[in-house]
Amino acid sequence: MSVRFVTRSIHAYLDYPVAFALMGLPFVLGLGQSNPMALWLSVVTGVAAFVLTVLTDHHLGIWRVLPYKVHLAVDLLVGVAFLAAPSLFGFSGLDAIYYWLNGAAVVAVISLSTPEQSVAV
Repeated sequence: MSVRFVTRSIHAYLDYPVAFALMGLPFVLGLGQSNPMALWLSVVTGVAAFVLTVLTDHHLGIWRVLPYKVHLAVDLLVGVAFLAAPSLFGFSGLDAIYYWLNGAAVVAVISLSTPEQSVAV
């Protein structure tokens, strides 16, 4: 049994709520106390995540122009960037914790994602 259980379908269902959470939670949590970038980095990333999801070739994509592998690669880059953001931008306290937790969650989801299924022709 594989530990990779996050299918393309599960990932698609997670994408929209995560994008909206990245846009809204910084305001709810009052991020930006250590650096205003802590608020806006998440909001901008949330907007980008929404656009990425809309353009991804999965069943919840609207204009399916980006391969799912590209989507996963962008997600991984975001996860790594979020993990590095507190050090790069001097985030501390809740700002830093928010980015470390989100970055770890994204990297975990990508690590637990099932590989692309080959289509026999």
